[in-house]
Amino acid sequence: MKIDILSLFPDMFDGPLGDSILGKAKDKGLLDINITNFRDFSTNKHGNVDDYPFGGGAGMLLQAQPIFDALAHTQEEAAKEGISKGRVILLDPAGKKFDQKEAEKLSKEDHLTFICGHYEGYDERIKTLVTDEYSLGDFVLTGGELPAMVMIDATARLLSDVLGNDESAPGDSFSSGLLEYPQYTRPADFRGMTVPDVLTSGNHQKIEEWREKEALRKTYLRRPDLIDYSQLTDLQKKLLAEVKIEEE
Repeated sequence: MKIDILSLFPDMFDGPLGDSILGKAKDKGLLDINITNFRDFSTNKHGNVDDYPFGGGAGMLLQAQPIFDALAHTQEEAAKEGISKGRVILLDPAGKKFDQKEAEKLSKEDHLTFICGHYEGYDERIKTLVTDEYSLGDFVLTGGELPAMVMIDATARLLSDVLGNDESAPGDSFSSGLLEYPQYTRPADFRGMTVPDVLTSGNHQKIEEWREKEALRKTYLRRPDLIDYSQLTDLQKKLLAEVKIEEE
């Protein structure tokens, strides 16, 4: 997957995108991440990329010209490699809320471009360039860099071979529509806190049933809004009924 990032602060991405799993994915050639400072495309002699809003108001807005030209440049470079324009993503508090399902959709793309804003906002004409507008939630950050990092991490880890085990991601919270079940590792008894017997029983059917039930329990107690009763299997309905009785 090719990922382009348009930002005024390229250095912010060095650690999060250069270390750990994403860093290894880049080394393997699974990810090609290019960061472009759109200030380099300003035609203003001072390198300005923002200006006051028409009609007055507080703060400064990012101008259209530097971002239009920076995006044109990155798309031309991608075309030289035979890569399509792909999806162009604007990070905006007014955008669609990003979640696991959106990450799964984006992971199927060959090319993603993230436009990271700063200051008060954007010239509205910039939005004619984008295919998607996303927000992480109902709060405001100082810029789009942190949301871009979060979205890239959530999306890239779903690519084949990035995690090293392609069965890891489907078991994560939200991937199945439920929160993930509790997990344990050695020792089996740590300061009197013991691992549930079923997990050391060797009975794989019982283990899977326990995991299903505990995933339902955690979701029911913490995020009941995630449970789509119409999509539950007969076994899940039975297990959930048991959970409700146990938690009364």
